[in-house]
Amino acid sequence: MTRRLAEVAKKVGVSEATVSRVLNGKPGVSEATREAVLTALDVLGYERPTQLRGDRARLVGLVLPELQNPIFPAFAEVVGGALAQQGFTAVLCTRTVGGVSEADYVHLLLQQQVSGVVFAGGLYAQADAAHGHYELLHERGLPTVLVNAAVERLDFPQVSCDDVVAAEIALAHLRALGHERVGMVLGPKDHVPSRRKLETFRAGGGDPELVEHTMFSLEGGHAAAARLVARGVTGVICASDLLALGTVRAVRRAGMSVPGDVSVIGFDDSALMNCTDPALTTVRQPIDAMGRAAVDLLVAQIDKAVVPADELLYEPELVVRASTARVRA
Repeated sequence: MTRRLAEVAKKVGVSEATVSRVLNGKPGVSEATREAVLTALDVLGYERPTQLRGDRARLVGLVLPELQNPIFPAFAEVVGGALAQQGFTAVLCTRTVGGVSEADYVHLLLQQQVSGVVFAGGLYAQADAAHGHYELLHERGLPTVLVNAAVERLDFPQVSCDDVVAAEIALAHLRALGHERVGMVLGPKDHVPSRRKLETFRAGGGDPELVEHTMFSLEGGHAAAARLVARGVTGVICASDLLALGTVRAVRRAGMSVPGDVSVIGFDDSALMNCTDPALTTVRQPIDAMGRAAVDLLVAQIDKAVVPADELLYEPELVVRASTARVRA
């Protein structure tokens, strides 16, 4: 008990006596200090006293699929900063292969009595995945926001990059450079954002025979793009920057160059894409605006405001660098 008091007091910057007053429900402590002590208790992994367990912690779960893709740490930074400005602490939960699943994290966050959850790149975007843990959140009435496109049956507010616009501007850019054999490297077939990009690609005259689906990784991009290169594409639109880097590698392994033989466009504009060789032309997600909007929607729910389960669409922009060029005559 003494060790717990000392750790919490150090975390908050108050005396052990103050922490003791909060834990025992005694008066004489400001509401801000009380909230800070309870949050520190949650962050340090200590169980709240029985009489305080009805209070929601000022913690918000931030559930991400991975941290290897630089877009997710960047998003976590935006959301974490926005939450801190609102007096909340983000609890980062990253799925691991063969380890802690998204559903496991949901149960853990519910046990910790978090105030809400923000998901990015989650299973809600995969039509064939299990969605029972989202239904559990809905049943419990826990404030929740999803970032980027989700399957239709989930009744949560969403903040998304407009995949239709992303595919349109990428395809238009390659067409303007004279490319006719344009391929596409997308995520899994049940991935909702990839489906939207594919529908737009086909509506714009793209050849469905020049589309490959793969997992979101550099290796997946390499394998998928190798098949497209063998079919004679001169331009490739990718559903992530990592897929685009894998595509560049596949082109070079085939003895060709980017953009001399094949132009490549990514998606995200994640960190260091201007430092690759060649610097990557990509479609930029407005993650700052999207992250702040996600936090605003979440806090509004926490404050008991009525927040409709709508999808807010944020328009991406094309960032032209050195991985695209006019088609070789």
